[in-house]
Amino acid sequence: MSAEPHRLSRLEPYLDRPEPAPTLLKMLVGVQLAGFREDAGLSQDQAARELGFSAAKLSRIESGKGRRPPAEGDVRSLLRLYGTDGYESSVLLKLLRRAGEPGWWQRYDKRLMPEWFDRLVGLQEAAAAIRTFEIQYVPGLLQTAAYTRAVVERGLPTASASEVQRRVELRTRRARLLLRQDAPRLWAVIDESVLLRVLGSREVMREQLGHLIEMAQRPNVTVQIIPLDVTNASAPGIPITYLRFGGLDLPDVVYLEHIRSANFLEDRDETEEYRIALDRLADEALTPQESLALLRRTADDRYSPAP
Repeated sequence: MSAEPHRLSRLEPYLDRPEPAPTLLKMLVGVQLAGFREDAGLSQDQAARELGFSAAKLSRIESGKGRRPPAEGDVRSLLRLYGTDGYESSVLLKLLRRAGEPGWWQRYDKRLMPEWFDRLVGLQEAAAAIRTFEIQYVPGLLQTAAYTRAVVERGLPTASASEVQRRVELRTRRARLLLRQDAPRLWAVIDESVLLRVLGSREVMREQLGHLIEMAQRPNVTVQIIPLDVTNASAPGIPITYLRFGGLDLPDVVYLEHIRSANFLEDRDETEEYRIALDRLADEALTPQESLALLRRTADDRYSPAP
């Protein structure tokens, strides 16, 4: 029997979300199963042995990783082993079934949506707060379609026109996240060089800075710029995305992207280092109000239409 009766009741709203959130639900199922196991006084190795699972299989179930949720039969076996009560078992199994419903992004082919990118998009869709630092491009969730097209064409010069268009559509669909009624909080710190690097054309950049100005005034979006004259800025040499999930017993996740892969960090000691780094960057950046003024000056001085 669970040591905290009916603790899954606060997860019932996720059963009624209009859009499925498979990445979040897989993680929630895993976290709750790990909690039930601990309540039963069993280690991972002990529970795996009891059911004839490998330790790696149970670890994978509890971490909620992978494209697909765990098999329902395996979850039922775990719930019986842990002596989980009927109500909590029922809620968890309903969450598991919803975790099997594809998210909108999973309808794209695997060329556009490799497993690591699938996981990032799913985590962003589920996050309560997203922090990001960018040194080369405008953060993806704040890009216009024309700017995204320029980024894709620069990064994939041999891509076909149809592939470029699909990638632009995917990025544009992702950006709707910030306009949802339950939108996450986005806090973006951007190096000033991003504003000065012309991608596409001056017209594309003018539109992009106008969009940044508009988004920076939304209540759920904070934009800060690190000016070029901050010579001792502690900026790391790579972009960082930091995700928090707000009161759901889930660990914070740091996402570090490479050319054709990515790392996801969940160990608390590691993620804490990145949180501190982002705090330091925010302290060194212009305030949101100063950043908004810099965005407006840059748009007017650098990208105003020729008279």
